[in-house]
Order: sequence, then C-alpha cells, then structure tokens
Amino acid sequence: MKKNNAIALVCLAAGVLAGCSKSPSEKQVAPLFNQPAQPQMPTQAQPKLPTMKIYFGSAGPSGSPRATVDAELALTPQEEETGLMFRTNIPEDDSMLFVLPYPQAASFWMTNCPVSESAAYISPDGVIEEIHHFEKNDPIPVVASHQDIQFVLETADGWYARHSVDVGMVITTEKGTLAQTFLNH
Repeated sequence: MKKNNAIALVCLAAGVLAGCSKSPSEKQVAPLFNQPAQPQMPTQAQPKLPTMKIYFGSAGPSGSPRATVDAELALTPQEEETGLMFRTNIPEDDSMLFVLPYPQAASFWMTNCPVSESAAYISPDGVIEEIHHFEKNDPIPVVASHQDIQFVLETADGWYARHSVDVGMVITTEKGTLAQTFLNH
C-alpha cells in the first residue's frame, strides 16, 4: 500500500510540475524591458518630397484645366505618417497627395500641424467625394463619410473654395488618371 501511495504521490507531483510549465507561446514572450521600441511619432518636418502636377476638372474652351497644383507624393508609410507635420507654411499652389493602399473610409488628423489645411477625399477613379477643413493641431480625426476613398489631397486652407474646385470634379495627373498613375490601371 505504501508503494502505491508513493507512486501516486510521484504522479501527482509530476502533474503539478507539468501544469506549472509555460506554454510554448508564453516561452516566446520577451520580458518588457527587452521589447523592441515602438515607432516614434515624427518630431520634425520631412524634406520636400518628389512632386507631380495635379489637374482639376476637364479642359475648358481654352484647353486648360480649371486649376493646377504641384503635389508632393507621400507614398511610403513614413512619408504618409509625417505628411505636412511641422510645416509652418503651405504655398498656395503646393499640396501633398496621399495614395492609400486600398479604398477605405479615410481618417486624417492634424497633430503637430501648425497651419490649417483643406483636404479632398478622392475615390479610386479620381472623383472628389468630400472636401474638409482641417483645423491646425486638431488631434481628432476627420473620418470620410464614403467607404471608397483611395487618395487624399491636402492643400493650403481654403484652396478648393478659392479655385472653384468642388465635390464631383475629376482629378488627373501629368501621366493620366489617378488610377493609371498610381494603381496600374
């Protein structure tokens, strides 16, 4: 009987010890102080990015578009995250075009942006779906009401109104439609 109790005690101890070991996923978790650093928010303006001419509206009787801007192209995640942060001046005919990875309800905010801006939320086929005012340093995102936004074009505050550019207008580039230029369509 004592031998059976000894075997039972050994089995119980083995079961308790096995139950206290870490699962494979727990073993892979590094201590907090060894965690890789999280990406930091940008702390300064980025250098001027490569630009492209952006045209608004179809050519009128004169053969020219209604308006034109030089758009910096924010194409990488870091360029998109930094955007126009820390820029203290946006010249009248300058802008920044953000090419989103897929159509979505875009959401942009103005943290670390010391000047107000205007922004157009644009569909994959280059149609302006929405125009918004972005208040300087506002951390609250401006979320699109449309689910199919693939491009966002930020300009100087009030630019769209000053140039009679409105919702429904089509935007093109010096290389063709936005889809042809950026989406390989």
